[in-house]
Amino acid sequence: MSQNQNVFLPNYTLGAGAYEEVTEVVKSYGTKAVMIGGKKALAAAETKIKQSITTEIEIIDNLWYGGNSTYENVEKLVNHPSVQTADVVFAVGGGRVCDTVKVVGEKTGKPVFTFPTIGSNCSPVTAVCVMYTEEGEMQGLFFPSKPPTHAFIDTTIIAQAPDEYLWAGVGDALSKEIESTFSARGDQLDYTDALGIQIGKMCTDRLLTYGTQALQDNAKGVSSFALEQVVADIIVTTGLVSVLVINDYNSAMAHSFYYGTTVLKKMENYLHGASVSYGVLALLKMDNQDALFQRVYHFMEENKLPVSMTEMGLDVSCDLDKILDKAMSTNDIVHVPYEITRDMFKQAIIDVETYPA
Repeated sequence: MSQNQNVFLPNYTLGAGAYEEVTEVVKSYGTKAVMIGGKKALAAAETKIKQSITTEIEIIDNLWYGGNSTYENVEKLVNHPSVQTADVVFAVGGGRVCDTVKVVGEKTGKPVFTFPTIGSNCSPVTAVCVMYTEEGEMQGLFFPSKPPTHAFIDTTIIAQAPDEYLWAGVGDALSKEIESTFSARGDQLDYTDALGIQIGKMCTDRLLTYGTQALQDNAKGVSSFALEQVVADIIVTTGLVSVLVINDYNSAMAHSFYYGTTVLKKMENYLHGASVSYGVLALLKMDNQDALFQRVYHFMEENKLPVSMTEMGLDVSCDLDKILDKAMSTNDIVHVPYEITRDMFKQAIIDVETYPA
């Protein structure tokens, strides 16, 4: 007899008026909320959230999350009197805010509600958290027992955020279908994994169809149809895949490349999704998916996502080996359809660097 599967699917509200639903959704979980976020995120969304809720929900405090998703910041928040008093926890900000607060929710047993203020990744709806050391290097993954209770995705707030976040979100989302189908290739999939892989097949074409227009609208601060489609792809589609599939199928070589870059101090503030998108090109090159490589490459080139290490401020001659040292140690390239050697990884990057020559 097979082992039971517990599947907790993400719930979300998407649109320009997403915060109008907060009271109705949250009130059955408690009446006292503590808001935890990034400084810029709180400045962008706190007032709108407070204005949207009724007196049935009291926000007892707002707290800075600490600047990175570290276990040290988690412990500070877990021990904060306002967190201990609150019934529910609001995570306001980007991926590292959401990851930090998801761990806080798991450790305190309090429901977490996310309010993504940027469209950069799927953290607001997933049951996985990327944790870093205090020095900024990727430390490992933490897996909460379930995803956040509900995500309120206000596309007006996201449209008014700096352009670079949606830009990086597009880059990150480009990896989901490509990495998950690669990692699962040749496996006999059970129903839940197969469902997740199938949902992931919505990612790439929709990004390539709506991505350019969405980025142009984001630059104007406009919450358009194209922007909503892309934000939903970045946060919801990729998040559903993450929740449904085993972690082996959640990432592959593109994320290994990103984790490799975290060892370099100069990459500390470079956005995760942009690094991942370059890793997508390397994966497609290595796997000889030439037609898709060309489509993704030209889309990235058009939208100024990095198609060379130089565009990321990296030097092949002095940085690549350091990146590969870390990349080859990650679990992301363990469950793959064939062994990825260091030489293969390196050659794939060199092939991207020399394309289209």
